[in-house]
Amino acid sequence: GTGGPGGRLPWPLMSASSHQAELSSVRSQLEELRARVEKIAMTYQGTPDTAVGAELFEADRALTTAGRTIDRALTALSDLAAYQ
Repeated sequence: GTGGPGGRLPWPLMSASSHQAELSSVRSQLEELRARVEKIAMTYQGTPDTAVGAELFEADRALTTAGRTIDRALTALSDLAAYQ
């Protein structure tokens, strides 16, 4: 099915398009943050403060995962738009 009564989706098309644009912007910001965290983490590799680097690399992985999740949401939004 396509959603609400009469086969209509229960949300406005404009909203999905707007969300796509906003999420694309968030995705770009996430990548910038990820790169910054990775750069800082690398400065702690091979130092006595490797625990700091380990934590930052964990944050880097979390940001990567968040980016992939947003990518999947963007794909889903794109698929929704194709059915409209």
